[in-house]
Amino acid sequence: MVLPWQALYATALRLATPAYLARLLWRSRQEPLYRHALWERLGFGPAQPHGRVWIHAVSLGETRAAEGLIDRLRALQPGLKLLLTHGTATGREAGQALLRAGDAQAWLPYDTPGAVDRFLRRHRPALGILLETEVWPTLLAAAQVQKIPMLLANARLSERSLAKGRRLAGLMRPAVASLAEVLAQTEDDAARLRSMGARSVQVVGNLKFDLQPDAALLAEGRAWRRGLARPVLMAAVTREGEESMLLDAFEAEFPRGMTAGAAGAARRPLLLIVPRHPQRFDEVAAMVRARGLTLQRRSAVAPDGPGPDARQADVWLGDTLREMALYYGLADVALLGGSFAPLGGQNLIEAAACGCPLLMGPHTFNFKDAAQLALQAGAAGRVADMPSALREARALLADDGAGERERMARAGLRFAQAHGGAARRMAERCVAVLASQRGAAALPDAAAPALRLGAGPGP
Repeated sequence: MVLPWQALYATALRLATPAYLARLLWRSRQEPLYRHALWERLGFGPAQPHGRVWIHAVSLGETRAAEGLIDRLRALQPGLKLLLTHGTATGREAGQALLRAGDAQAWLPYDTPGAVDRFLRRHRPALGILLETEVWPTLLAAAQVQKIPMLLANARLSERSLAKGRRLAGLMRPAVASLAEVLAQTEDDAARLRSMGARSVQVVGNLKFDLQPDAALLAEGRAWRRGLARPVLMAAVTREGEESMLLDAFEAEFPRGMTAGAAGAARRPLLLIVPRHPQRFDEVAAMVRARGLTLQRRSAVAPDGPGPDARQADVWLGDTLREMALYYGLADVALLGGSFAPLGGQNLIEAAACGCPLLMGPHTFNFKDAAQLALQAGAAGRVADMPSALREARALLADDGAGERERMARAGLRFAQAHGGAARRMAERCVAVLASQRGAAALPDAAAPALRLGAGPGP
């Protein structure tokens, strides 16, 4: 039975489909992968073998987090065949490295009845696993009709997103209630999800604590740092509006031509900016140059490392993907992107796992519990705004701040290591749900012949 809210939602998305596809084509000017297999966005494509385990990891962060879960699932079930879906180009590109023979990859279709019905009938997954906030009402309703068990893993729900969900309760409550199981990051997330109608909720932790930094990239970043005669301040995973605030505060706190001065005083650091979205790399580069600052792009660094000109630049731009371990290895202190504008913050666990001291702005509501745990562990500091962040960073970057930096780095490593194990616990629950669905103890050996909570529709 189609409920009134579901019918209204489906009609609105059908009407918006041309604009949605046009937006993808617009984004493909800078990220050509968005043009690839565009028909999959509407659920079309060749017939696929049935019985795979389907994991939806919308973007790069979720795809990287899924790696640990996938490894654990394969350890429990060596014959597992995987279907991996995404919504963004960065997610799909990263997901290619996780595929094995017999696996498949596709775009998640737009959340209209026709598109999701075609997608589910083409693939007929044995189990669907959505990550974090990916609750899509039409998709979940269709999966329920087709008797495909669906889990929400690494689930999180902020107070802000809960308020949005309540305003759309007629649409969201049936979707959340249809989930076979919810595997929440924290007790607070679990309570909020139960209040939205989730029936079976377990707290299993955060997959991102199980991510291990790439040791070779981390070592390379530290080697680059040793070749510099000044400290490095990093702005990690910045969002629109933050770079302008950062550059203003940087030039105020570290004016051009400043020298070390008295013993222990800070030198003017190298500023490393790593934007979250690759389509903004050129925009941020232009912003830096417009201020008369010299710029070095990571993508232009020679294979043997930065040369003399690069080492003298005012700003480095981290314009590559999947190299965060290199950037954190290079940095003496990092500022958490997304936390200085009211955007909810970004993942701070990777900085801790790399032993990089971190300063957070006031807006971390998307990662409230992880942020609080990092503060309690001494792995991160909280500041009120960007100018305060630069003042605190200046104190940490000074020679007499080395002891505090080292203490924060050690605390970060302990913090990251203390909260691991979520991948194993989630994999065990996923296998148990599938076994109970089939009345069997194992997954098939071989492949035989939304509305996001807290986000709008679209990739």
